[in-house]
Amino acid sequence: MTVPHPSAAPGPGAAGSKAGGRASRRRPPRAWLGALPLLVFAGLCFGLPAGALLYGALTRTDPVAGTTEITGEHLARSLRGPYLTSLTGSVELSALTAVLATVLGVLIAQAVVTSRRGALRGAVLTASGVLANFGGIPLAFAFVATLGISGVVTEIGHLDALGWNLYSFTGLTVIYLYFLIPLMVLVVVPALDGLRPQWREAALNTGASTWQFWRHVGLPVLAPSLLGGFVLLFGSAFAAHATAAALVGGSVPLVTLKIADALSGNVLVGQENVALALSLDMVVIAGLVMAVYLPLQRRSSRWLR
Repeated sequence: MTVPHPSAAPGPGAAGSKAGGRASRRRPPRAWLGALPLLVFAGLCFGLPAGALLYGALTRTDPVAGTTEITGEHLARSLRGPYLTSLTGSVELSALTAVLATVLGVLIAQAVVTSRRGALRGAVLTASGVLANFGGIPLAFAFVATLGISGVVTEIGHLDALGWNLYSFTGLTVIYLYFLIPLMVLVVVPALDGLRPQWREAALNTGASTWQFWRHVGLPVLAPSLLGGFVLLFGSAFAAHATAAALVGGSVPLVTLKIADALSGNVLVGQENVALALSLDMVVIAGLVMAVYLPLQRRSSRWLR
């Protein structure tokens, strides 16, 4: 006669666990209650403005009859003529500054992480925290006094003879790098700290060079974090307004400046819905960039646990 193994026989504990599992499944989940205040806050601060933005971009109100109808005229106009030029200019400026700031920020962060001097690390991180939040009109004034037509550095280095012009696309790129590079340093330093020394030691012990380690181990692990930093820098540059408005005005086509002109009626009256359509275009572009970043971020979480 074959005697069943004790582990094969369902005991009262197993039955109890099954009953407990069924009971837990029947019990209404209440974990979301802890996040309810955050959801309400997000709905009020982000949901309502986004709904108003979408409604204004897709509707048109007759000033005489007072009737409202759904139309795609505003979105179509936002993708033509000077509006499309400003949207393209903002994307080009944001992408260029984000790429440059990502590369330079990673190099500076790597030098800080590998440095054995704690004072240097503290000084760089403190300065990065200050410079990353320094923008707007004060930043524009500082660059005008330094690198403007009659700026101190311009006069000393005779930069005007070399063709330097602060009030141009190149000048705006330099200004954006001033606060984007420190922001990238703050973002990437924790990721570089997450690289385990054992990985590098194992690579060196197996005969790999430093370049091979970064190519096959370091950069693949850091790629989602670097892309996340790029997305953050792109969004910061894409949404910047005060510095560009105070420095270049309308000489450099940017979508934020076009939105401000349309809302204030500086060019044409009654273009508020076109400004909302331009804002919706900005939201769509930011969403597309985030759609590329989120899958890579989930993939990298398995390596940096």
